Amino acid sequence: MDLLEALRTRRSIRKYAPGDVDPQAIETILRAAMMAPSAGNAQPWRFVVVDDRALLDAIPAFSPYAAMARHAPLGVLICGDLSLEKYPGYWVQDCSAAMQNLLLATHALGYGAVWTGVYPMPDRVRGFKELLDLPHHLIPLGFAVIGRPDQSPAHPDRYDPAKIIRNKG
Repeated sequence: MDLLEALRTRRSIRKYAPGDVDPQAIETILRAAMMAPSAGNAQPWRFVVVDDRALLDAIPAFSPYAAMARHAPLGVLICGDLSLEKYPGYWVQDCSAAMQNLLLATHALGYGAVWTGVYPMPDRVRGFKELLDLPHHLIPLGFAVIGRPDQSPAHPDRYDPAKIIRNKG
């Protein structure tokens, strides 16, 4: 699948068919995520791979929009590592770019994923930190739920010229 096709056809997948995610695919997905740009090339991200059924089942208790984790084989929590920042505050952008790469790679490999927001919601940040025993310098940004898609959402063209400002507002 070429890049423009992946961009056009990637959708948030919230329903998963039975089956695990191949370990080699997980590595490929994480490698793609780590190719994201970052401010000063700091790469201030950490990836927590969650495939323990009890942990996946516990996530919706504090992250309600991640309820589909109960039916997925895998999740990846992307965290900002504040100890690696060169430019304070840019970790959010850096980790968001990594998440987008992760979503596109997941789709290109034939899996489905959805980005569930964590940061800046204090209850979700605290929930992930406590559940996964994360150190204080790791701040959860988003949780990607991943599995074999059991749905085929439409791919409408989202281009809207009304959302474009040229030169000045």
